[in-house]
Amino acid sequence: MSAAAIPIDLLSKLSWKHELTPEILSTGLDQIDSLIEGCPRGRITEIAGPVSSGRTSLLYSILAEASRLGEFCALVDGTNAFDPYAAAAAGINLRRLVWVRCSGNAEHAMRAADLLIHAGGFGVIALDLCEVPVPNLHRIPISSWYRFRRAVENTPCALVLLNREPQAKACASLFVEMKRGRAAFTGSSPLLEKAEFQVMPRKPVRPRPAVFEAHAGD
Repeated sequence: MSAAAIPIDLLSKLSWKHELTPEILSTGLDQIDSLIEGCPRGRITEIAGPVSSGRTSLLYSILAEASRLGEFCALVDGTNAFDPYAAAAAGINLRRLVWVRCSGNAEHAMRAADLLIHAGGFGVIALDLCEVPVPNLHRIPISSWYRFRRAVENTPCALVLLNREPQAKACASLFVEMKRGRAAFTGSSPLLEKAEFQVMPRKPVRPRPAVFEAHAGD
């Protein structure tokens, strides 16, 4: 059957089925995976929150899970904030991690992420812009996030953006907002034991996000 013979509504259904069922990479934290399942591959996951909100711990857990699976990962470090000792303690295999230090230069960080995405071969590429000065972040054009979304789709890579406030916005298929606050989790895992978070899964186009909140005692 030629492409012209396939009904348009059927093509639309096939396309949306592909968009809505990406492969998922676990975050390594059962409490969070129970809500969001994990980070979608071929998509952008955005994690935002203030200092000491658990955002870095969540990123380290994602990288540890990917390296546990034998995948190579890359971290574009906007302000050289990465701590290899803490990362190793969190379970990240540093032999499978490419660390790119950008010394506060947001333009260099975006360029490095672009090159890594197009190079391929990574299970996770993380872009940490948490401590980059706000004026520098405002100079990043929204078209950059659309380009990243296009470049990463249909690949096995999960692109994880870490920041104080949302940057990719509608270009992200999953947004996780971290908050300082009461203990949200109890158990054996020390990660995120004093964090609250909201999760907003998004469709790639015109999202209507669902919102989940986790609080102590709920």
